[in-house]
Amino acid sequence: MSKLKYLLVSILFVGLLATGAAAASDTLNAYTIMPEKYASQVFEAFTADTGIKVNFMRFSSGEALARVVAEKNNPQVDIILGGPADTYEAGIKEGVFEAYKPAGADGIPEKFRSSGNYWTGIGVIPLVFLTNENFLKEKGMEPPQSWNDLLDPAYKNGLQMADTRTSGTATERIYSLVKIMGEDEAFAYQKKLHENIQMYTKSGAGGAMPVATGQAASGIFYIVDALDIQQQGYPVVVSYPKEGVSYGIEGTGILTGAKNMENAKKFMDWASSKKFAQFIVDRKINYIPTRTDVEVTNPALDMSKAKLLETDVAWKGANRKAYVDRWINEVIK
Repeated sequence: MSKLKYLLVSILFVGLLATGAAAASDTLNAYTIMPEKYASQVFEAFTADTGIKVNFMRFSSGEALARVVAEKNNPQVDIILGGPADTYEAGIKEGVFEAYKPAGADGIPEKFRSSGNYWTGIGVIPLVFLTNENFLKEKGMEPPQSWNDLLDPAYKNGLQMADTRTSGTATERIYSLVKIMGEDEAFAYQKKLHENIQMYTKSGAGGAMPVATGQAASGIFYIVDALDIQQQGYPVVVSYPKEGVSYGIEGTGILTGAKNMENAKKFMDWASSKKFAQFIVDRKINYIPTRTDVEVTNPALDMSKAKLLETDVAWKGANRKAYVDRWINEVIK
């Protein structure tokens, strides 16, 4: 987003907040890390169920976290929707999230919730490889099945994936590699991978469309973004590395000092409900619901053939900044 566009959008949003202040009883203000096409559906459904209007702006996880930390003494929004749980864990350290246990929390396994009730997981999103099928045919190659496959010279100047300074998808990539290889080897691998990178994108989904249209060959994405592209009919294939991938827990949480606290709690109750989990399944919003009482019907979300790595969210949050700094200093410099 250009500085001018960012300023104009911010001014518009502040205007919406001012309008909402006059009728705070039926208003909720939010930042969302969830893709806007999905967030708009979620908020529309919440409004339909509760009558509470939602004003929102969409940012990548790093941007959203930076904003709420900068605004902690005068929060401009009440909640954050979406984004990986380690973003919330980093925010807990900054004191920006309010502890609240939603009404439907007990229907969600503890590993998908904050131990202190600062955030609640609403979906699981593994990392995947997304590759252009035409590229593979031209090169006579199979879809990547290993992290090391992306080091093939055939991918030189052909990979697009997210920038760790702004994207939770990118930090998830680091967590996966550290769990598989160990920290030093993970960063050595990323330095080699850097030689094949065409572009690092600000958002996690930013490289998906270039892969879809053949401007890029392949990349690493959360499954929600990869399947969105595939469902649009583009010639792409989704694959998983045999060594395994970690997964993000898509979360939501209330900000400390929220001006519409009761409405924020109502949103958390709604977002933790079985009704919401069924809603994301029915709308083909490609998260694996965290609730155990909702059946996933999309075969693409069947993870039985993927090796998913368990990674502690608190560990992610504790290491996030150090890993981002190391990536900047050792990989892209």
